[in-house]
Formats: sequence, structure tokens, C-alpha cells
Amino acid sequence: MQKNLSRGFTLIELFIVTTIILILASLAYPVYTSTQERARATQDMSNLRQIGLAAQMYFNDNDGLIFSPTVTWMSLLKPKYLPAWKIFQSPFDKRPSSEVGDATTPVSYGLNGNTGIAGLAGEKVTNPSAFILFAPGQTSAATVLFSGSAGQGSPGVTVYKGSTVPGGNYASATPPHGTHSSRTRINALFMDSHSESMTWSRFINDSTTDTTDPDAQYRWAPYQPYP
Repeated sequence: MQKNLSRGFTLIELFIVTTIILILASLAYPVYTSTQERARATQDMSNLRQIGLAAQMYFNDNDGLIFSPTVTWMSLLKPKYLPAWKIFQSPFDKRPSSEVGDATTPVSYGLNGNTGIAGLAGEKVTNPSAFILFAPGQTSAATVLFSGSAGQGSPGVTVYKGSTVPGGNYASATPPHGTHSSRTRINALFMDSHSESMTWSRFINDSTTDTTDPDAQYRWAPYQPYP
């Protein structure tokens, strides 16, 4: 009679296989999450560039004025210069998408919130390559969190180095409040339409005496001294 030599795994063999699988998964997970974050950061930058191009078309059609102080900048760009509200939503913004165009429609990006930006003539900006025009406008939460919407009052969602509308004072909060790279970096779109991934410390710097960052004084104010 032929003996059946087949047998199942022993508990020790199952334990070893399971352990190996867990080790491989732990090694792969950081790579997976890092790839996901890079993809979000790339999409975030793409959104800013599209908003920047739309803004430049608006400026060209309106005598170079940076939007109107009495109308939300988002409604001035959509639908004439941008086809969909989803472009205003960062991939880091986890709220449900909406195309309604009201308080339920997420807007993640803010216009530079310095007083007098909306309605300012673009030609008055001293250093367009240093002046931040748009950036993600987060709240003061310890995690990446957005609360802006298409129904925001005029001039729309804004962002500033120390506060956002909506939002709060996040410049002094810890940890740094960038959107990616362990919250140490954030994307920004400048007046000359170029975009950058910036360190959080550089993003909030507006010092007039920092010789290592001579553009800092122009980053948030269009010209010095700012009235």
C-alpha cells in the first residue's frame, strides 16, 4: 500500500512565514505612503499652477487688477477661466468633493491675505517672483485640515503667514504646518506664475533683515514699506 507522504505546515513554519510577510509589509508600507504623498504634492502643485494661469488671464482682461475686493476671487475664476470647482480642492483636503459652488464646496487655496491685495494693480508688486499669490489655506489644527468653501465672503478664502480666513494663527503653532514631508514643506504660487515647494520656515518668513533670505520682505507684502 502506498503511503500518503503529504502533510500540512507546522505551527513553527506558519509562524515563520507570517513573520516574514509582516516584515516585508513593514518595509513596503513607508515606500507606499511616500509615493502617495509625492503624488498628492504633485497634484497640489498642478492645481496651484492652473489657478495661477487662470488668475493671469483674469488680470489681463481686467487692466492688471488683482481681483475685486467685493467679490470672491474664486467666483471670478470659475467658470470663465477654470472649468470645475475641484481644481480649488487640494488632494490633502479630505472633505467630500462638490461642484455645487456653495458653502459645501471645498476650497483649499487662499489668496494672499495682506490688506489691500484684492484690487491692487499687479504692476505695483515690486518683486513678482518673491510675492506669494496663492497657497494652501489651512486651519490651526495639529493635522492638515481645511475649512474654506466656495461660499466664503469676499474677497474669498485667504492665506497669510500667520493666519488664514477661515482658520487661525498657525505660524506659532507646533509642529510646522506644511502640507507634506512631515509637514515641513508647503507649495506656493507666486505673482509671476511660477510655483515652488517651500520649507515651512521659508514660507512664513517675512523678515526685512534676514540676509540669508533677501526675498523674505517681499514674500507676503507686495512692496516695502507696505502701507
